[in-house]
Parts: sequence; C-alpha cells; structure tokens
Amino acid sequence: MTTPPPASVPERLRVLLAARLGPPYDAVADDTDLRVSLGDGYDSLTVMECISAVEAEFGIEVDLVGDDVRHWFATTARMARFVTDRLEDAAVLGGDR
Repeated sequence: MTTPPPASVPERLRVLLAARLGPPYDAVADDTDLRVSLGDGYDSLTVMECISAVEAEFGIEVDLVGDDVRHWFATTARMARFVTDRLEDAAVLGGDR
C-alpha cells in the first residue's frame, strides 16, 4: 500500500527537495538560506535541477530571466510562496503562468 503524496505546497516541496538534496536538507529550516546551509550541496547546477523538479511537480514554468531565481529559490519558504503564487495565478487566469 502506498502513502498519498503530501497535500500542501510546503510539504510537497520538502519531499521533493529532500529527494534531490539528501539527508543534509532534513536539518534545514524553511526560512534558512540553502546556499549557506548546504554550501556546495546547493550549487548552480543543483539549483537548476531543483527548478526543473519544481516545474515538473507543480506544472508551472519558471522564467530564468524574468523571475528572480536567486531570491525565490534561496529558501524553502520562498519557493513555497513562489509556487503558491503561480498556482493561484493559473487558477485565476486558466493557464500555467
């Protein structure tokens, strides 16, 4: 029997990021800067992998030029806010932007 996926955006993000970033991520608080906490474990390539995973998980698109990814993908809390905003926009506008 499988467990249903977590329902909230922050919970889904934590599961997604834990799978990508490994055990060191488990000790990182949602409002802590991932680059500081994880050091080389959250380098530019890892950030891109996380962005791609977030896009796939939530069915959103991140504009690498227009969105301030250094800001929005610095902490789990900011990622959750970014994703929630995008999902709310999609619900209102009827699209994925």
